[in-house]
Amino acid sequence: MKMAKKPVFYMLLFTGLILLVILIMQPLEVYHFRDYIAVLFPKGIIALEERNLLFIIQALMLIIIIPVYILTFVFSWKYRADNHNAKYDPHLVDNRIAEYIWWGIPLIITIIVAGITWVKTHELDPFKPIESKNKEMTIQVVALQWKWLFLYPEEQVASVNFLQIPKDTPVRFEITADAPMNSFWIPHLGGQIYAMPKMKTILNLIANEEGDFRGSSANISGKGFAGMTFITRASSEEDYHQWIASVKQSTKTLDWKEYSQLAAPSEKNPVESFLLKDVSLFDQIINKYMHPKGNG
Repeated sequence: MKMAKKPVFYMLLFTGLILLVILIMQPLEVYHFRDYIAVLFPKGIIALEERNLLFIIQALMLIIIIPVYILTFVFSWKYRADNHNAKYDPHLVDNRIAEYIWWGIPLIITIIVAGITWVKTHELDPFKPIESKNKEMTIQVVALQWKWLFLYPEEQVASVNFLQIPKDTPVRFEITADAPMNSFWIPHLGGQIYAMPKMKTILNLIANEEGDFRGSSANISGKGFAGMTFITRASSEEDYHQWIASVKQSTKTLDWKEYSQLAAPSEKNPVESFLLKDVSLFDQIINKYMHPKGNG
């Protein structure tokens, strides 16, 4: 009898040690690679609220998951084949208290999760402006093959694969595509939102820390998808205006004619800056798909 118990005991002990090592190492590993796990280490209030929502929902689900794992080991040990003292009750399935527990608790948690998600979804509506003491700025985003074009209509400048914004300033992104459907995403600042031809969508974000953050496409859009990334630089107000002044010294200009050449498919595009000669360029990009087809 003693010999039969040892393999089960050692198996449970070994499994427990493995789980303990994972519990200790996982937080350390996450912290070590924090710069590569942007969703868990946000740099803006929107991304922070989204991360907190994720943590709250996970914590609520662990109320069920943790007891299930613990009881799995408890039942495996108690009702092992060589434990003749364990009582088997075939009528437990009809026990009202047990039924209330394994149906009631998950139902309550599901209702709580649904309620929190409903409220936070409305609070984090991407169309909803961000309250701030600083004036909101507008940046127009165009997803091309396979690059990102950023238009600053107020400053009359534009850039490719580079986005600079001042820290603590709400940014209203107006987003469209002149290519297959794509998705605009800056993980450090907030969730992604789709960019579609002949449509304009809105995304409000804010950076609360200075730094360079990776932006990317979150929707596979062809062979150049992997290289469709850009730099988002959150800087001081002074550095932002210096960058705007430097772009205005550029010899490159952007109007409809130049844009038509820029919009041609290309991969791994370098960062470029332009003087925006036509502030209505964004509307023209959307309206190019709105013209009725000729009868001929």
